[in-house]
Amino acid sequence: MTLKKSISAFLFVCGAGGAVFLASSPNLSGSESAREAESVRFFEQASSVFQHPRCLNCHPGGDRPTQGMDLHEHTMNVQRGLQNHGAAALQCSACHGVENNLSSGVPGAPKWALAPKTMAWQGLSKGDLCRKLKGDFPNGRMAGGMSPEEFIRHNGEDALVGWAWKPGKGREPAPLTQKKFGGLVAKWIRSGAACPP
Repeated sequence: MTLKKSISAFLFVCGAGGAVFLASSPNLSGSESAREAESVRFFEQASSVFQHPRCLNCHPGGDRPTQGMDLHEHTMNVQRGLQNHGAAALQCSACHGVENNLSSGVPGAPKWALAPKTMAWQGLSKGDLCRKLKGDFPNGRMAGGMSPEEFIRHNGEDALVGWAWKPGKGREPAPLTQKKFGGLVAKWIRSGAACPP
């Protein structure tokens, strides 16, 4: 890929495959501008999942998870705790198992926990969410310290993330499918991880 001297861009090589990623840049030529616009479109499609209550409930900015489509605070005064698994006397696993409980209706999935505060995004605009997830992209680290490829796998394959599409009876699943969502995240990253304003 050839860049004009006027373009300010960061390049880095990621993984053994040697994939080159281009960070968002001002003063783009026509083809780079089209690539950035395409990258933004991929993110906007993926944001329908990132910003859905199934995901937002476990990505709060504070120390309490939320629940339901209206994002109300978790009942029983549940708290984040030091390791994001609940307070010492009320760990997430006290109620949440590795799968949905069909008798009680309590949701569950492997490794049930709150996302770390570095991955909190409730209340962020699409642009701010994008920039938060992008993390230190030019240096090969997304939000949460994951490499771009780890971030793609996390969203496209992780069982806890996958719960969003299998939330149990009476709960609205996240849009798309996990496979389509993971594919959009991959396309967003591989096209430069550009963000909306």
